[in-house]
Amino acid sequence: MIHVGSQIIVNCTILQEFKLGTKKLMTIEDARNSFAKKVIQSLHAKDETARSLGISIDAAGMGWCKINMVVRADMVNGHAVAHGGFIFTLADTAMAYASNGENNQTLAQHCQITFISPGKQGETLVATAREVSRTHRNGLYDVEVLGKNKRLVAAFRGATRTIKGQTDPDLGEAPKTI
Repeated sequence: MIHVGSQIIVNCTILQEFKLGTKKLMTIEDARNSFAKKVIQSLHAKDETARSLGISIDAAGMGWCKINMVVRADMVNGHAVAHGGFIFTLADTAMAYASNGENNQTLAQHCQITFISPGKQGETLVATAREVSRTHRNGLYDVEVLGKNKRLVAAFRGATRTIKGQTDPDLGEAPKTI
């Protein structure tokens, strides 16, 4: 570790800028999670579909995110349960957010969903996505959609493909791991 001015350098990677007297250090993992959260928030701000459905972000980090949506009356099908298309959209959105944390434009390539139990009108559905694998431009993500009392509503698995460009060019590149 080398101290240079107000920066700590570890293995030639800037770990954290700090003010004199500050004792809290930010790890590379913390920096990457903080960066990913900014990218995900930026993506959500531009996501008209997610916002129109009332999807909101609960928590996010590099390779994962947790979002929620309340099942509205206009999201219920003829069987009086949440339409599968809305549940799929919630899960797909969670995967989209989790897969874009590096700030490289990443899109769904293939997805499948298994509906386990019905979502109900007025119920808050929570989708948690996590990265299973990421190799070069290909990613694999699992998403669980839970209802009241952590009841499993749907299990989703999706593959992604990273394309050219950044999700938010104003944010630059993600902090690198050592």
